[in-house]
Amino acid sequence: MAASDFDQAQASRFARMALDCVHKEFPNKIAHVLNADADVKPPRELTPAFFGCYDWHSSVHGHWLLVRLARLFPQAPFALDARRAVAQSLTPANIAQEVKYLNAEGRNTFERPYGLAWLLQLAAELKEWDDPEARQWHAILQPLDQAVTERIASWLPKLDHPIRTGEHNNTAFAMGLMLDYARVAGNAEFGKFVESRARDYYLKDRNCPLSYEPSGEDFLSPCLAEADLVRRILPQEEFVRWFARFLPHVDLEHLEPTRVADVADGKLWHLAGLNLSRAWMLEGIVSKLPAAGARRKPLEVLANRLRQTGLESIKSEHYEGGHWLGSFAVYLVSGRGLR
Repeated sequence: MAASDFDQAQASRFARMALDCVHKEFPNKIAHVLNADADVKPPRELTPAFFGCYDWHSSVHGHWLLVRLARLFPQAPFALDARRAVAQSLTPANIAQEVKYLNAEGRNTFERPYGLAWLLQLAAELKEWDDPEARQWHAILQPLDQAVTERIASWLPKLDHPIRTGEHNNTAFAMGLMLDYARVAGNAEFGKFVESRARDYYLKDRNCPLSYEPSGEDFLSPCLAEADLVRRILPQEEFVRWFARFLPHVDLEHLEPTRVADVADGKLWHLAGLNLSRAWMLEGIVSKLPAAGARRKPLEVLANRLRQTGLESIKSEHYEGGHWLGSFAVYLVSGRGLR
């Protein structure tokens, strides 16, 4: 499915995947620090806005998916259901409890950085949507938005080295979402801070070992995520020079589409998401390369092949992948990372 093929029928399919899970409490995997007996509670009480979709971060980007699709297809039949689901979750009382949970003792590492970055992406989507309900939801979300940016601003100065895994801890991917949020929200101070840390972490890097990828449970490419972040902060000519040093060679040998060997294994499902995220990261990189540049066309071909494989792998009947892959698909096919 090319970007031009992203129509209401496709959007409806992805919306249904999120609608089926944002308020589905179980099964549920929580990363929960217990401080006392009173902390033994079900997910719907611990984090009442984002308790579905198996885990907190998937619930957050499931809500983002619904907001994005309702914004892009406001007249679609699913749009009213999407609005109802978001309204059920984003209430002042629910968000107050989310803030309380995030700021409680022992939770300084909660959903850091992946889930926190997606929360900011949700805030950015609401901010951009010129709609009365969206403005109301954005205002309701503001206390959690603020708590998240404060958490990140207190953490990154203490993080001496970037985290280069292909899973949730990856800093480059999260910082890309953070920068996009800062620019949409007009939070110049936060954006300047994130960009400064990105420059500290990544601008001196050379010869990223793309041949070492992927690890067996990756859903992000450490090398491509870094390049997709750096293209957000450098002018074109500087980025072209940096990219030539950082990834001198990118071809099919390095980016052969991955497959899921066991659809009942949630960790192995990560490899389906890797095809999708590699595709959008390559598209982001390509967007900063000269139109007539020698590297542009081969990377476009790779991105399209990864896009096709990733989209074909999404099956809503497999909850291990269905509870989150729709968000990755929508981020890709709606061009969310390409502003």
